[in-house]
Amino acid sequence: MHLFHGPVRPRMSAVGKACRYTFVLLLSAILSQIAPNQAIASDTEVQTVWRLLDYIAVDYAGAVSGGRVSSEAEYAEMVEFAGQVETRLGSLPEKSGKADLLRQTRALRTAISAKAPPAEVAAQSKALASALLAAYPVPLAPTAPPDLARGAALYAQNCASCHGATGDGHGPGSVGLDPPPIAFSDNVRADQRSLFGLYQVITQGLDGTVMAGFDSLSDEDRWALAFYAGTFAYPASETGRGQRLWRHDASLRQRYPNLAAFVGATPASLAAEIGAGKADAVTAYLRRHSDSVTAHANGSLALTRERLEASLKAYAAGNRQAATDLALSAYLDGFEPVEPMLAARDPELMARIEQAMGALRAAIAKARPLAEVQAANQELGSLFGEAEAALAPEKASSASSFAGAFGVLLREGLEALLIVIAMIAFLRKTERTEMLGFVHGGWVAALAAGVASWFIATYFIGISGASRELTEGFGSLFAAIILLTVGI
Repeated sequence: MHLFHGPVRPRMSAVGKACRYTFVLLLSAILSQIAPNQAIASDTEVQTVWRLLDYIAVDYAGAVSGGRVSSEAEYAEMVEFAGQVETRLGSLPEKSGKADLLRQTRALRTAISAKAPPAEVAAQSKALASALLAAYPVPLAPTAPPDLARGAALYAQNCASCHGATGDGHGPGSVGLDPPPIAFSDNVRADQRSLFGLYQVITQGLDGTVMAGFDSLSDEDRWALAFYAGTFAYPASETGRGQRLWRHDASLRQRYPNLAAFVGATPASLAAEIGAGKADAVTAYLRRHSDSVTAHANGSLALTRERLEASLKAYAAGNRQAATDLALSAYLDGFEPVEPMLAARDPELMARIEQAMGALRAAIAKARPLAEVQAANQELGSLFGEAEAALAPEKASSASSFAGAFGVLLREGLEALLIVIAMIAFLRKTERTEMLGFVHGGWVAALAAGVASWFIATYFIGISGASRELTEGFGSLFAAIILLTVGI
């Protein structure tokens, strides 16, 4: 697969190709027997189709160039995998959007048969992949921000021997491998690689290479490994700049409203909108601080709106099961993550939203008239508007923010002032006035250190989410130790 190959892919032996095709056909035969008997498409089926589309979007460029086939083997794969997409989509349960998916699939196969330009095929593949997930929602993201420290340990244990400790593809175990291990630090290829693609290959391995699957690892560990491997091409020195872009550019936060949107996107698609330099910085930051994505409350509400809109369309098309699934997803995946924040700011509004969402699900379950379900959706839309206003930091009361900040400064300032005054009074009482210079030098240095700390934390260090909580916790412990030492 493209994820673990260099820019020019070495030819695979005939035996290797035969084994690869046999594996794909065997897997297809197994799934074709299982899928028709399932009421709802399994996560594995939809993810496999998504993976095939992602494969076509990236690797088609290596098969066709200028309207001519540049690699017969690669082109044969493109034709076969496009056919597999259509076959697997046809075996999925009936839903309102299935007919359109099949239409897009046939258009994709026609484009490949006509040897269309790579950009056109890539665009069709990505559009079809997005429509697939809209029609058959499956979990394509970690349930919580991955632990990068755990990912680093897993990488050192399982991957560094081949891919290199720095991800350059030149580990001691890479000697003689054909094809060679991918260099994760290669920015050109990394720009075309999504975190979900990495996760899929880590899970399933890569046939035709020595890359084995790690499905024995837990889901959390595989995501941690994918996120860590995805950082090599984007230096940590860019995280500060990326953090500032993320904080100040609302369009970025709208682009990645949740982890599912983030892990499914490639840096190249972001670069096409904001430029390569900015995209690299944002990618460097978010891949190391994915909790910033989950912390964006309005993004989660955007996902809720999207799911509810899809639920209404499914209900209007007569697909009550899909409408029920999407309405439930709107609550569990979209609204539930922001419940604690909303409960703290406006518990009454939170209760009204929960009640309204329950009423919507009940209306769908009881097959109420479409107008009634539409009314329930409209009511929720109005409530979500109120929630966004309550949760938006920029819309918080400036007076309350000032009062809170001023209270902290006043309390801490008075404490510091009392200590300094007590020290000065003690030195004068004991006639040690020659030591006063040290006291004055101390409080002046403390002010300078405070300004320097603010500057470093703002412009050079990316701290957010869980990292901020840990920083504050360790800072409090350190302060307690200092106060205890001074007191003694």
